[in-house]
Amino acid sequence: MAAIPATSVANLRDLGGLPLGDGRSVRSGLVLRSAQLDRLEPDEDAVTGLKIRTVVDLRTEAERADRPDRLPDGARAVVADVLADQLAASGLPPAARLKTLLGDPALAERHLGGGRIVSAMRGTYRAFVTSDSARASYRTLLTELATPGAGPLLFHCTAGKDRTGWAATVVLGLLGADEATVREEYLAVNPAVRQAFAPLIEGFVTQGGDPELVLAMIGVRPEYLDAAFEEVATHHGSLDAYVRDGLGVPDELTALIRERLTVYAA
Repeated sequence: MAAIPATSVANLRDLGGLPLGDGRSVRSGLVLRSAQLDRLEPDEDAVTGLKIRTVVDLRTEAERADRPDRLPDGARAVVADVLADQLAASGLPPAARLKTLLGDPALAERHLGGGRIVSAMRGTYRAFVTSDSARASYRTLLTELATPGAGPLLFHCTAGKDRTGWAATVVLGLLGADEATVREEYLAVNPAVRQAFAPLIEGFVTQGGDPELVLAMIGVRPEYLDAAFEEVATHHGSLDAYVRDGLGVPDELTALIRERLTVYAA
């Protein structure tokens, strides 16, 4: 699946076209992912052509207030705050503090240096699976995807890599994508994310920041996704059981999602 070359939306991707095995693939134009929409130009051709009808915003209340979405014409917004519980328990995790941390290398080193960034990110990914707010948020996303009237749906967080990456992983896994396809899609956002944050990355390193630390903050890594998969295995045994029992999405809705989002080769 290729990225969509929109100039006003970073990291915009259609999950359509990804292979699901047995001659099946994800139906194009119905489920998309991106970074935040604060700079979206509703009349940009690449955007209007998508005919987006539902936008699921996975960001925190503070992120939404700081950078409000600009919705495509005719689209409705659905709030699904993945990190609400984690924020209340221990403060904003790295996934939602990128710009603050990138602007202060000393702060980043103090909180996340010495390999602590990987531990912190793995903890965030585990919370994607187990926290109440995350489970409610991903349930909301899947419920919207099961609704025929939702039309083309776009889901996003801030950079479109962590909260959004797990959302894409769940959707693709539910549709039957194999692990290689899921991981390839998860990691494929790295170039777009690095491009979007290039000025901040350069400033961070120029101020003496550790290049390895900044790449661990900016990018997605296999070990981050592994943490979420491990949590699913520990608590539910399989992705289907996680969706049914952990997210509370009944099998009937899962069947509707598969019917709506799957296309068979002619």
